[in-house]
Amino acid sequence: MARTVWDSSVGKKTVMAVSGLIMLLYLVVHMIGNLKIFFGAGEFNHYAHWLRTVGEPFMHYEWTLWLIRIVLVVAVIAHAVSAYQLSRRDIKARPSKYVHKKRRAPYATRTMRWGGIILALFIVWHILDLTTGTVHSGGFQEGHPYQNVVDTFSTWYGDTIYIVAMLALGLHVRHGFWSAAQTLGAGSRSRDRALKTVANVLALLLTAGFIAVPVGVMTGVVS
Repeated sequence: MARTVWDSSVGKKTVMAVSGLIMLLYLVVHMIGNLKIFFGAGEFNHYAHWLRTVGEPFMHYEWTLWLIRIVLVVAVIAHAVSAYQLSRRDIKARPSKYVHKKRRAPYATRTMRWGGIILALFIVWHILDLTTGTVHSGGFQEGHPYQNVVDTFSTWYGDTIYIVAMLALGLHVRHGFWSAAQTLGAGSRSRDRALKTVANVLALLLTAGFIAVPVGVMTGVVS
């Protein structure tokens, strides 16, 4: 039964919607946590340490954090695979171009695929930069996330990569939230305007919230 559901377009769209909402919830929490950097190194470093001790003593050190990571990895893979397969299915269903031009879709809709690729590449860079320290500039300091963040956003390429990715994220969320609502049956004529408003507000808040950190470093507010 699970295979039958997965093989259907409706099943893949449902997987995309649910996995997308899981990632959206994480992004909201992650953005709020990131904004703690404006309260100083002590507050931000304490927050980063707290993430590793959530659930103690019932959960061992970092177990909850690793559980969250596993859920996110599964969500990202499920989202990417279903998006790719739906895209291939759509291309096969329309092997030739339309004779009559269709009305152009919104910009966010037309850039969903490229936005997804940009975000996938960004996730890899972000992990290598601030989690493992592999590509980190200025010398990665284990246990000092505040200084690591300041180091990253003290470089022009760190700022550029992050800001471009967050702009892509905003467009992705703007269209993706509304699309997920339609897939899960929450959309209707009476609710579409409200759902689009929520999608726009979420996209704006997430984009502004995430970009505020590199801007804070660039302007010296965070140093």
